[in-house]
Amino acid sequence: MASSAPSAPPAPESYAQQDHAFTATPPGDYTLHHQHHHQPPSSMAEHGKEGKFFGGSSGFPPETNPNVIRSFQTVDRDSSGYIDENELQQALSSGYQRFNIRTIRLLMFLFKNPRDALRIGPNEFAALWNCLGEWRATFEKYDKDRSGKIDFFELRDALYGLGYAIPPSVLLVLYSKYDDGSGRNIELNFDSFIECGMIVKGLTEKFKEKDLRYSGMATFKYDEFMSMVIPFLVSYD
Repeated sequence: MASSAPSAPPAPESYAQQDHAFTATPPGDYTLHHQHHHQPPSSMAEHGKEGKFFGGSSGFPPETNPNVIRSFQTVDRDSSGYIDENELQQALSSGYQRFNIRTIRLLMFLFKNPRDALRIGPNEFAALWNCLGEWRATFEKYDKDRSGKIDFFELRDALYGLGYAIPPSVLLVLYSKYDDGSGRNIELNFDSFIECGMIVKGLTEKFKEKDLRYSGMATFKYDEFMSMVIPFLVSYD
């Protein structure tokens, strides 16, 4: 790992306000894989249709691992078919680790069905679990000394490996969030990596919704821009 904090990166690209709309122009190709593996499940067709049955449980895609179903059912004590943020935290602890509730809320926001309140069902839970598996494998790949933590440059490379070419200045802002003021080098554990990475993932995919031609440019009305960004700031606080 690097023994010193990263130096200040080049200034970020500008965001211009034109005719009461924000035109965002990320530098270069803002994502390496336009069709990324795990989109937020706004369309149930992406992760299996609702009403599918597996092991006697509706809502899960047919290929769902039984351990994933078991983790969901264990915390869904009222058998409602939905779990809230506290239950999600418990369920993920059985397969990954006990995530900070701040990370859980961000995951809940990104993976819940837009039609539902702050809860997720079997289909969304399966998609979330699979996404975390991919990100865990990437984290371990770039945690070369097996310390359970990654530094700035490893974070940059890990996100790049997942398909996100983040401007260094933007990444440094996220990275500096984890500075505890102790003067020690900042290192992110898996929880913080997920929190940081999901912000990048979520905002990138929100941008892509407006950039249908993948040109690297999108125009937002002011209220659209605020509606896109504020939920991430609230979840991240």
